[in-house]
Amino acid sequence: MSGPALSSTALGLGLVGMLASLGLLIWFAYRGWSVLLLAPIAAMLAALVSGEPVLAHWTQTFMSSTARFLAQFFPLFLLGALFGKLMEDSGSVDAIAQLMTDKLGPRRAVLAVVIGGAVVTYGGVSLFVAFFVLAPMAQALFRAADIPRRLMPAAITLGTSTFTMSALPGTPAIQNAIPMPFFGTTPFAAPGLGIIASIVMVAFGLWWLSRQEGAARRAGEGFGDAPDAPVGAKDSNLVRERATVSQSFDPAEIERGTISARLPPIGIAIAPLVVVVFANFAMNIIVLRHIDALYLAEPRWGGTTLSAVSGVWGVSVALALAVVLLVMMNRGRLGTLRESVDAGANASVLPVLSVGSLVGYGAVIAALPAFEVVRAWVLGIGGGPLVSLAVATNLLAALTGSASGGLTIALDALGSTYLQLAAQHHIDPALLHRVAVMSSGTLDSLPHNGAVVTLLSVCGTTHKQSYRDMVMVGMVGALAALVVVIVLGTLVQSF
Repeated sequence: MSGPALSSTALGLGLVGMLASLGLLIWFAYRGWSVLLLAPIAAMLAALVSGEPVLAHWTQTFMSSTARFLAQFFPLFLLGALFGKLMEDSGSVDAIAQLMTDKLGPRRAVLAVVIGGAVVTYGGVSLFVAFFVLAPMAQALFRAADIPRRLMPAAITLGTSTFTMSALPGTPAIQNAIPMPFFGTTPFAAPGLGIIASIVMVAFGLWWLSRQEGAARRAGEGFGDAPDAPVGAKDSNLVRERATVSQSFDPAEIERGTISARLPPIGIAIAPLVVVVFANFAMNIIVLRHIDALYLAEPRWGGTTLSAVSGVWGVSVALALAVVLLVMMNRGRLGTLRESVDAGANASVLPVLSVGSLVGYGAVIAALPAFEVVRAWVLGIGGGPLVSLAVATNLLAALTGSASGGLTIALDALGSTYLQLAAQHHIDPALLHRVAVMSSGTLDSLPHNGAVVTLLSVCGTTHKQSYRDMVMVGMVGALAALVVVIVLGTLVQSF
């Protein structure tokens, strides 16, 4: 009798330890404490309460998983942050924003902001770089059109943080790269479904923003009298700690370097973005499929396969080529090139370590005996593997406030299981990829998400004023698109 009772007690303590550690992580992270310290403390607490060896979990489980994440994805964080910083300092992002302003103007202010955000983020510019350029653009357009300032964050969210982050095939966003080693896919996984999902997100978001703009005009609500200057987002430690968990650029590096006062011609400004898209396509769809990489199976290369690394290779090469082209075409505008390069490189370090720490935390939790109860519950969700994968990723992204962190934790713990289930149910791994990425970009945008906090700050608005509209375009529209993809994927598979 004592055996089962002891086992049941240990199981209960393990679940309590997991929940307590998660609560600790969320509570303190929301208040701006560094995840670099919180994640190992929370993980060790869970291990201690579960009766597991604490130091072994710290050095062998936590650090091994964190190191594996860094080894896989640091090149993308590094090159993405560097590219974004050079695009900003060369004046290229400003030139694209100016083009949108000139071509669409106040009459289509919302559409101009959405398109501007989509162009730069789909081209590989870091989200936070885009925020600090798009906010002044939106401010000028919304003031001229007399559209309420409170709608600025939602318009920027729609253009930067929805379809170009998780749905559009080939997007260089880190979220779109994370499933590739797990499922052997490319950034262009399930392109047809991704395009349909993008249309759903854009259509719903523009409809909602148009509806809100019309209601504001009927109520006589104009732009408002809030101060024009962004409110301290660049200097806030609280914003910085939240931001580095949720995205791939450290806002503290935004101020370093010098932005060119002389904007490049639009052709030069947009050329690096085009290179990212087409080089990414060429590497993943043409070049890497025709190279002999059997040598990767050797122990000296980690005993891996081309399918496990090709996606990261493709995006890395695309970003590297774009960086070289950008510098060559804008050398005269990059007056502080060394400072800009240093800032871009430095901007990648804290985010990748922060997300890696969350991944290490997830690895410890997944290694605890009590996690088998959670695993069984997740896999037992009705609707099949696609639904349970979507639920698990949504929950983890919501709890961590990080799309990339939540997605990696989910795939670290359950990725191999879902791949086996996909084989049993004849599901294309590309469909798993698209569902997982889209699921990470929905409920992650809760009030404590770093991108939400940063965007509200640079726009000079508050959660009370703007968050509902951000939820509608960033969560509701994304969830609707996810449902469409799951239904279509269940009926006709991936395309």
